[in-house]
This record gives sequence, structure tokens and C-alpha cells, in this order.
Amino acid sequence: MQRMPPAKKTSESNPNAKHLVIVESPAKARTIERYLGSDYKVLASYGHVRQLPSKKGSVDVDKDFEPLYMPIEKNEKHVAAIRKAMKSADDLYLATDLDREGEAIAWHLVELVKPKPEQIKRIVFDEITKGAIIEAVKHPRGINQDLVSAQETRQTLDYLYGFTLSPFLWKKIRYGLSAGRVQSVALRLIVEREREIEAFKPDEYWTLDALLKQPKEKDEKLATFGATLAEDGDKKLKQFDLTKARAAELAKELPEHPLKVATVETKDRKRSPSPPFTTSTLQQEASRKLGFAARRTMRTAQTLYEGVPIGGGESTGLITYMRTDSMNLAQSALTEGRTLIGKKYGQDYVPESPRYYKAKKGAQEAHEAIRPTSFARTPDEMTRHLNTDQLKLYRLIWQRALASQMADAKLAQTTARIAAGKDGAAILKATGSQVTFPGFIKVYLEGTDEPSEDTEKLLPELNEGDSLELLKAGSEQHFTQPPPRFTEASLVKSLEEHGIGRPSTYASIITTIQSRSYVRLEERRFFPEEVGMIVSDLLTNHFAQYVDYGFTSGIEEELDEISEGKRERVPTLKEWWGPFEKLVAQKDKEIKKEDVVHEPTDKPCPTCGKGHLIIKLGRFGKFYACSRFPDCDFMGPLEEQAKEEEALKEQTKGEKCPECGAPMVIKRGRFGAFLGCSKYPDCKGTKPITTGVKCPECGKGELAEKKSKRGNFYGCTNYPKCKFTTRQKPTQEPCPKCQSLVTEKGKSKIACTQCDWEKDVDESEAEKTESAAK
Repeated sequence: MQRMPPAKKTSESNPNAKHLVIVESPAKARTIERYLGSDYKVLASYGHVRQLPSKKGSVDVDKDFEPLYMPIEKNEKHVAAIRKAMKSADDLYLATDLDREGEAIAWHLVELVKPKPEQIKRIVFDEITKGAIIEAVKHPRGINQDLVSAQETRQTLDYLYGFTLSPFLWKKIRYGLSAGRVQSVALRLIVEREREIEAFKPDEYWTLDALLKQPKEKDEKLATFGATLAEDGDKKLKQFDLTKARAAELAKELPEHPLKVATVETKDRKRSPSPPFTTSTLQQEASRKLGFAARRTMRTAQTLYEGVPIGGGESTGLITYMRTDSMNLAQSALTEGRTLIGKKYGQDYVPESPRYYKAKKGAQEAHEAIRPTSFARTPDEMTRHLNTDQLKLYRLIWQRALASQMADAKLAQTTARIAAGKDGAAILKATGSQVTFPGFIKVYLEGTDEPSEDTEKLLPELNEGDSLELLKAGSEQHFTQPPPRFTEASLVKSLEEHGIGRPSTYASIITTIQSRSYVRLEERRFFPEEVGMIVSDLLTNHFAQYVDYGFTSGIEEELDEISEGKRERVPTLKEWWGPFEKLVAQKDKEIKKEDVVHEPTDKPCPTCGKGHLIIKLGRFGKFYACSRFPDCDFMGPLEEQAKEEEALKEQTKGEKCPECGAPMVIKRGRFGAFLGCSKYPDCKGTKPITTGVKCPECGKGELAEKKSKRGNFYGCTNYPKCKFTTRQKPTQEPCPKCQSLVTEKGKSKIACTQCDWEKDVDESEAEKTESAAK
């Protein structure tokens, strides 16, 4: 990777410049100053310059919700540099981002720097290229006060929502929790999905599957294919129609009778490309295909937008603005893309006319979709200029944007009905598809959140009347599956579908609900923690209208109306604040803490015998306590925890403190169980509880289960000297092929971490493996 050139001290560059340009980041400042030349000095504000302090009273609700802004201390020196440079400048070009937040930063800068009205020039652009910047400078405008008002309304509403509901949660559950207009609804989505899974009752159903062979086919791989029972006599089978007994009966009957192809039908179908990326779809696809968290995607995209050194070390913006919900592409991009497609893939891959995509309601059509600033900069050519993350994301953006302007893919879909059983009354169905013209698939195919069977499956050539061989037939038991837990991609998709928040905020929302320990991410799926479920239940049961999907999306629509000048800020806030404040005050009086975090049981206290046990919520989860506390101070683990505790005691029997040699006891902290010295607090020695599996990297430490905000993982006890980690549970036995570490791969498979060895295991073996790992 080519290194970035040393940053110029932009405050000293172009000392005789007549025009002052302000952007948010220094990387963007360096690129733009190079484009504009010596008459322009470009400085960075380093993001927002004023904010609402994170304390009560930062909004005066009695004075039309007046926000009491304070300068951001760490950015005061940058504002001072801008103020100093303004003294010798003829005018001030405010080139902050083209969204609501960017408009607000421009307005706050004016409030602090105080230039003359005639000096203020607001410019916007979708991409950081020389042509786009020079064109923007030619067409300045004033600050859009409607956009500023919309941003201020959003900030005020979110401040009042959080600083009113969060202290309520502190009183009713525990200190340090938070509520938010968008984060609480995102949490509700995850919790409600978990409740659906808990309530789900699987239904049994049966299928009859057969492996067939076309004896006329010379290609052995193509000759064999699968088929499933679709009709039984005159009845077309639905999911639950086939019984276990009938499936077994037919499985025995099939080998006794000939199989003949009854009908063959081939249909041509087309598949169209997906539109170029918006912020939301970029986050979803980067999660599916690259395994990127939303925050990682946006951080990487920001660097590609602001500029990367290429060609002589000069910084160049490689993609258009990455916070957008538009699917439009500029006419110049359409022309360049279509020309490249024709040259690289042939004219058959260029559709007759450019493709235009219809965006969802409320999208900012004046903006562009996310695309490369030049299709001529292919990912292969950018390899030596970009780091690993940048290259992966740039390739994804380049491919998606180019594919969006390519011809449809053409497929031939074949369905064969095969007469089987007595009198050919049982009809097996086999389907296959073949790509006859790849079209856009040559470049890009969209990922899916869940495993899909929509892949190319080939059938041998089949004709009506052909006799087929039966290789194998059997009945198979299945069960319906609960809805899947959310991945980052499917959560982002659901948030967007419900109109909750803005795509540019999804990364921070997902980070917040994890940092508050409301949810954890395991194997890329979100699981709600106990405290998250309690918080969500409390808010849903008592503040239903304010964690409702419709309320949150309705607020977004009102903010859009304010930004379009169709709605006023103060009436919007008044309409919401009055009822909200009243309800919080009412619930504060009605709800007692013990009603929220205590679950009574009919079990007597084992210590005093007079009280009964209640389940309480502590810092590290639920536990039993006596109802007569503080007269009786009994505390104990729940049944499942007690079983785990016994197993851990057996596993760690004889462990001695590394500090003083005293016996170790099992203790629990925020990251799970660990061994602590029995002489605490006189001795504070601790040890992790390990799996007993040696670290495959250093060979000195052992692998121990650890917790993080992004879920559980296994790491070496020799950390920080050894930084080996794995998300999969390790097993005791090494790989029989190469002697490397073997880990669980799902519930029914174990696999080597270094070679291609893997093995299916039944549930009992999987349980033994899990037990050994623990």
C-alpha cells in the first residue's frame, strides 16, 4: 500500500489567498486546495463545532425550545484558525457535506466566525473531483435555513427524548442505561424477534426424495439429479399433505416400478440487475459479502470519498458522497459506464437505453447514488493504492454501479414431471436452470440474508417418454423453522423498511445497543441480553406510542417536511413534548422498581425459611435473593447457573492462586466466570477459566472463552503477548490430517482451521464437544 504524503499545514498554505473554503476533514481540505489553486485557502472544521452539552437543561423548553449550544472544546483551535484566516479573506465558501448535518455545521460556523452576510457562500458537491469542485464554486448559494431547522429539530427532540427517558430507566432498572428515539425501536425489533422464536412451535412435515439417473447422458456428473414427490394420484401435494406412513410406503414402492419422464417444460426468464448503492444497501451488502459492521463500512467509505493518494501521490476522491438514499446516476457516469461495458464485455451487454431506478418516497433525488467517480479506475488498477478494506469496498461499489447499467441475465428454467410408482400415479418433480446469457451476472450478483436455493442447478437432457434409473429413494422428516435472528444486514434492511432513523445513523445505533449491553452479536446474529429485554418490555408496555415503528417513521417524515419548508420547528416540538413529558411524569409515580426487575417465586428461602425467593436483575444477570432483604441477605444463582457452577467447580478443582497459593473460587464479572483468590480482598489474584486446549499459535497459553461488545470469542491466556482469537468453539482433539486446531462449525459439524478436513457429528457428539470446550 502506498503511504499518505505528509499532511500540509493548511493554515500556512496559500498565505495570500483571497478566498477561504471550509470543509469538515483535513484529508478533504488537502485534496480540494490542490484543485482550486493559490487563490484559495482550504481549512477543516474537524466536524461539528457546537453542540448541546450532555447535561440536563441544554434546551429551554419555555423559550420555544431554545437550544443552549456550547462550542466543542477540542475544535475551538480550528475555529480560531478559521476566524483568523477570515480577516484577510474576501469571502467564505462553506463546503461542508450536502446533508442536514453538513448544512447545520455551515450555519454554526457562521454563528461563531461572524463573517459579513455578503461574504457567505454555500457550495455543495456529490464527488471530490476537480470538475465537481470548480463547478460548485461557480454556483454558490446561501445557507438553507429550512435544512438547518430540520437538523435542529431532530437534535432537540432526540436530546429531550433521551434526557427524559434515560433517568427514568436509571430509577426503575439501574444506573447507566439509556433510551433513544431510534435506538429503543431498533432494540424492540430484536427483542420481538426473540419472543417470536421463543413462542415458535415447530410443525413436522415429510418429503419423499429420489436420486435419479438419465442413462442416455454420457457426462456422469450431469447424468444424476434429484427429484421430489409433487403429486400423489390426483392430488398436488402441499407442505403438510404427505404423511410419514405414506412417504415410507412410496419409498418402498418406487424401486418396484419403472420411472418415465411424463412432461418437460422449459421457460425462458430474465433477471434484472439491482440498482446502484444507497447508504442502506451499501451497509447491507458489505455486511453480507465482506462481513463488515456498518460502522466499518461507513468509515472506509469516508476515506474513499475524501480522497486517496493515486497517480504521483496526489489525493483523489474515488467514490461519490456515501450518505444518500438516491438511486440516480449522473448523465456523465451513465455515458462512461455504458462505454466501458461495451469495450470490456461487448455490445450485447449494453442495454438499448440507460437504466433509471425509482427511489423510495422521500429520497433526495437531487443527490446521486454511491458510485465510483470514474469507472476507468477499475478495482484491479486501484490494488496498489488502497488498503485491504478500501479495496474490498471499492470493488463492491464499482461492480454494483457498473452492473446496474448492464443487460438482463437470461436463464432457461426446466421443470420435468416424472411418472413413478404403481401405474405412474406418483409424480416426482425435478427443476433446473441454466444461464443462457450472463448479462450483469458477469460482473455482480446481489447477496442474500438467508441461505438461498436460487442457484444454478443443471438437469441432463430429458425428453418425454425417457426411462430413468432410480439410484436411491427415501422419506425425510422436516420441521418448520422459526424466523431467523437479525444479522446487521437484515436489521439495517428492517430499519429502512419501517422508516426508522436515517441510513447515515444506523452504524451508531447498532454500536449503541451493543455498548449498553442490550444485545450481543454471536455468529453474526443479534441476541438480546436480559437487561435489553427488560428495558424494551418496560418501554413497550408503558410508552408504546413512543417506541412504535409508526411514531419514529412519522417523525422522520415531519423532519423532511421542515427541511422542505412545509412545517415549522416549534409547533412540531410542542405537539410532541407536552404529552410525552406528562406521560413520563405519570409513569414515574405509578411504576415501582421492584415491579420491573423483581420476579416473585413460591420457593422458600434456604437460609431463613421465612421469606420466599425472588429473581433479581444484577449487573451481571439474574440471581435469586430473599424477599426479606436486608433482614436476610441470601443470594444464589438460578438453576441453570448453579449447574454450570457445579461443572466449573469440578473442572477447576485444585486450582491455586498464582499470587499466594491459596485455593481459587469461581467468581463472575461483566465478562463472565473467572477464578478469584479465596483470600480476597487480602489477595486479588485471578485466573481465567480455560478450555484446556493449547493455543495453536504460541503453544504456551490455553484458549479461554471471553466476552466483548461484539459477542463471545476464544482467546489465548497468553494475551497480550499472543493475540490469537477464534469465534468458533475449540475441540479437544487435533485435526487427524494436519494436527491443527479443530473447532465447531455450526451444531452438527467440526472442521479444521487450517486444512479442508471436516466431519459431521450427531447431537450427542456435539454436546460432548461443547462440554469438553467448557
